[in-house]
Amino acid sequence: MNIQPYFYLNCLLLVCLVLQGCQNSDTDEVFESSSAPTVSDVIPLGEVKPSQSGSIFQAVANTEINVTYDRPVARGRELFGGIVPYDEIWNPGANDATKVSFSRSVTVDGFPLQKGDYSIWMIPSRNEWKVIFNRAADVYHQPYPGEEHEELRLTVTPRIAGHMETLAFYFSTVEKKDAELRMHWGDTIIPLAISVP
Repeated sequence: MNIQPYFYLNCLLLVCLVLQGCQNSDTDEVFESSSAPTVSDVIPLGEVKPSQSGSIFQAVANTEINVTYDRPVARGRELFGGIVPYDEIWNPGANDATKVSFSRSVTVDGFPLQKGDYSIWMIPSRNEWKVIFNRAADVYHQPYPGEEHEELRLTVTPRIAGHMETLAFYFSTVEKKDAELRMHWGDTIIPLAISVP
């Protein structure tokens, strides 16, 4: 049996593997050096925003929903009826106003809401909350931009749940053309039923 062709084939394969390994190690070195933080990339702890930015995206059928917000932290404080007074307009977030975008018109708790960008505002109380979608979307979290920009104001019954230390918006359910968007902070949840056409 002539093994010479197999010997040359194995040698050729070995050379290819060695060359491939050299190329990968060069790539790894470049990747490691470019991803390592430099002194200019490091933020001193005292300069980090207390309320960090966050966002969520959800497709509901062929409608895209985006929520962009800054996330305050409870830190043992009394939230509603405490640092967030009852019966006053509040933006659920910090820094810039919380913004929600709909790529198509939807209904929220059965009420129509046109496609577009909105800031979200709430008026907490002990037994029911008001939720407001305001067309002034790109604004600071205070003062309230005014009733003349309101697109929708509705009443929502809050729910009690486990503690959420950092304010969160999330979709608890998404089923075909229906979804539930929740604002959750401390032990309070404000649910919004969203349906798309």
